[in-house]
Amino acid sequence: MSAIKLINAPGLPIPAGHYSHATRAGNLVCVSGQLPVRADGTHTGDRPFEEQVEQVFANLRAVLEAAGASLRDCIEVTVYLVDVEHWKAFNTIYARHFGDWKPARAVVPVSALHYGYLVEIAARAWVER
Repeated sequence: MSAIKLINAPGLPIPAGHYSHATRAGNLVCVSGQLPVRADGTHTGDRPFEEQVEQVFANLRAVLEAAGASLRDCIEVTVYLVDVEHWKAFNTIYARHFGDWKPARAVVPVSALHYGYLVEIAARAWVER
């Protein structure tokens, strides 16, 4: 039996590609890039940036929870933003969700994301439990 667990969060759409929402190997949780797709599978690419970011955080929380983790367990976050002009708005929302917890982070401007989305977040978490 493998020590690596493949995790798909209940309540979120099963990934359309050849990947899982996350993997867990011992204490390390690696979360695949989360897009702002709604729990029912509908897309939010036509919605305002801030709404897309909130949906991504809802999805990220669901995946972390399914892996036995939380935002507070994140040790590294990678953010992909379409249009660096969204950076300030993103940073404000990000800070509200993480509070005083400040994991390592990279923000990567990209030209486009699937389905017209404006944001994607991948993360790594360390869980002591």
